[in-house]
Amino acid sequence: QIGSDSKLLPGTMLLGKTRVGTGCHIGPNSFIEDSEIGNGVTVRASFVYGTQVKDGVQIGPFSHIRKGTVLAKGARIGNFTEIKNSSIGQETKVSHLSYIGDASLGHEINVGAGAITCNFDGKKKHRTVIGSKSFVGSNANLIAPLQIGARAVIAAGSTVTQTVPPDSLAIERAPFVIKPGWTKKKREN
Repeated sequence: QIGSDSKLLPGTMLLGKTRVGTGCHIGPNSFIEDSEIGNGVTVRASFVYGTQVKDGVQIGPFSHIRKGTVLAKGARIGNFTEIKNSSIGQETKVSHLSYIGDASLGHEINVGAGAITCNFDGKKKHRTVIGSKSFVGSNANLIAPLQIGARAVIAAGSTVTQTVPPDSLAIERAPFVIKPGWTKKKREN
């Protein structure tokens, strides 16, 4: 089913039990299967499977949204981002180069480039929960199972393995080391 005033651009495929709301912009080159797409949604050059997409969501380009995902009203999933079996809250942005798997994100969260949820320990999948209005810096690794409280800030480059309380800043970085002349010594040996 496709609602009124929705545009399907070239190379777009809708398969299975897919419904598209009104005023959507789908494509070009988008693949949507067994998904429910709300009103006013944009999906650009992306793959969406078994997902509920609420009104006003923006996806892509080049996003991969996998089964079991729910994208709340006004969420933004950007380029080269993968979301799997996760709920993404209202107005939350996962804008680029990230992986969010087996996670629950509250509303109005910003997830920086390259941030990932590390959900698999080799035997089991674990969940990450991120509270509303939090900020996850670029290249953060969130090792599940993990809880991050509301309004918390995760510093860029951190690997987080412990619960982060609400209204807290979490920083995890190894000491910065410079070894002058190191490459010259390597060449001489």
